[in-house]
Amino acid sequence: MNFVLIFLILIVLWAVVAYNGLISLRARVDNAWAQIDVQLKRRFDLIPNLVNTVKGYAQHERETLEKVTEARTKYMSAQTPDEKMEANNQLAGVLGRLFAVAESYPDLKANTSFLDLQNQLKETEDKIGFSRQFYNDTAMKYNVGIAKIPTSIIASILGFKGRPFFEAEGESRERVEVIVYRIKSNALRLGITSSCTCNNNILY
Repeated sequence: MNFVLIFLILIVLWAVVAYNGLISLRARVDNAWAQIDVQLKRRFDLIPNLVNTVKGYAQHERETLEKVTEARTKYMSAQTPDEKMEANNQLAGVLGRLFAVAESYPDLKANTSFLDLQNQLKETEDKIGFSRQFYNDTAMKYNVGIAKIPTSIIASILGFKGRPFFEAEGESRERVEVIVYRIKSNALRLGITSSCTCNNNILY
């Protein structure tokens, strides 16, 4: 009887420790995402001024400007991290095209407001990159925590859900291309001329 009681007490204590551990991990993920959200908001707050500046010099680029505004609207109406990540990746794509277009307008490139906005966006993007890495590391620890047995039992019963990773648009493809390029370069350096087929899935 005493053995059963001790066993039950140990089970309860383990459940409490496991629950508190998951709560702590989830709080870290929430905090990491909050840091990203601050930088994303700052980035999107710069968009109206950027659009107005470009519009004054490149009125023919209406489609690109509309897509930039659309991405900002999408972010402002987003409710979940997934939706905000999607809006951010959409903006990253159209901003790249917008800055490429600016190369065709020397007066725009020389505009101090445009240059200042471009620098602010670059600084914000760098901060987002650092925050994204920290968030992904934290989310990975949390996701592993709720998937490991026997902690997964507590996670399932109490409704702990996995968190998405925040990956920049094209990030996976770029990693694949870099690795494949290195494989080919090494093969050429070693004198290997036969073709090699690489399965991208093994890189993850």
